Amino acid sequence: QVQLVESGGGLVQPGGSLRLSCAASGFSVDYAAMGWFRQAPGKEREGVSCISSSDGSTYYADSVKGRFTISRDNAKNTVYLQMNSLNPEDTAVYYCATDALTPTCTTRVEYMDYWGRGTLVTVST
Repeated sequence: QVQLVESGGGLVQPGGSLRLSCAASGFSVDYAAMGWFRQAPGKEREGVSCISSSDGSTYYADSVKGRFTISRDNAKNTVYLQMNSLNPEDTAVYYCATDALTPTCTTRVEYMDYWGRGTLVTVST
């Protein structure tokens, strides 16, 4: 049974950093691409970043490029999202997701079959 559990969210001041973790079970993150998504209040869920299992290539949305870094630890079966220079527009519930099958990175919401419950990130003074 595929399960994804996010952690690491919280309240941070503008300019601060957080590292989100997504612990996976029921499949191996070194065989399937993983994505991070977020949903702000009143907005649609959007793709933030993803990492391919085939070659480790990564993708970032323009809004987070240069500030966020996605990585994975195959031994821990965990994917991370390091978030730096956070601003209030980054406030959202952050989710990790996968189809547990495809090795190629995508942030298309409709392509994801498995989702975690999310972790809330609030950027505020």
